[in-house]
Amino acid sequence: MLVSAKEMLVKAKAGKYAVGQFNINNLEWTKAILSTAQELSSPVILGVSEGAGKYMCGYKTVVGMVKGMIEELGITVPVALHLDHGSYEGALKCIEAGFSSVMFDGSHYPIAENVEKTKALVAICNEKGLSIEAEVGAIGGEEDGVVGNGECADPDECKMIADLGVTMLAAGIGNIHGKYPANWPGLSFDTLAAVSEKVGDMPLVLHGGTGIPEDMIKKAISLGVSKINVNTECQLAFQAATRAYIEAGKDLQGKGFDPRKLLAPGTEAIKQTVKEKMQLFGSVGKA
Repeated sequence: MLVSAKEMLVKAKAGKYAVGQFNINNLEWTKAILSTAQELSSPVILGVSEGAGKYMCGYKTVVGMVKGMIEELGITVPVALHLDHGSYEGALKCIEAGFSSVMFDGSHYPIAENVEKTKALVAICNEKGLSIEAEVGAIGGEEDGVVGNGECADPDECKMIADLGVTMLAAGIGNIHGKYPANWPGLSFDTLAAVSEKVGDMPLVLHGGTGIPEDMIKKAISLGVSKINVNTECQLAFQAATRAYIEAGKDLQGKGFDPRKLLAPGTEAIKQTVKEKMQLFGSVGKA
């Protein structure tokens, strides 16, 4: 069954490790992530962007696929199904569809409007026993056509949002979606430390986990980051493995590609990526 992310993140915060959120885009990605989490006895969060939700034929389809897969694969580790960078309307739709967790990204609104919309969603999620993530300070890079420059959050604004009762908080600390440029200055640990001090025991979220050096990841966890999002790294691994299979010419005697065989190398590449990240985050054996 699907669970709220609250309990797994509270444990992660106390235990000084982080739970990985790995975004899903199809059946193969979902199966790879769930089976790896089960193998490593790690809690896991399946992230779904609004674009991916549309691609997979809607949020109800995603919920049905994930629930069915949990049952058929015998998954016993905690699994949260989470809307990633959701709009207010998108969050409401995911709640209705059966997601166990949502993120409302109100970082592009004036802080007063961000507070108002977040407060309304917190009330709904509390009533239904769901977890909710909020964001302060835009995350850099591009995701589903949404572009951000990468702002460092205002710690006082973070406290305003945290005090609304959200489960977890994503604070911009110079992190970026996608690949990091060569001149990237790194994470602002001063900002992270200030935010952590303001929000106390609240689990913090680090978006843009692809490409951040391991020492920075570990330091961020030590300063209160309890959830780390990974998407681009899985995309790159899947792409490279699939391309290699195609370029090797492994067709079926001119009959075309068997999609099950075509996608298998990419699926294995995702499994390896997820395994490496879970080990780095310290969530192995924490289910």
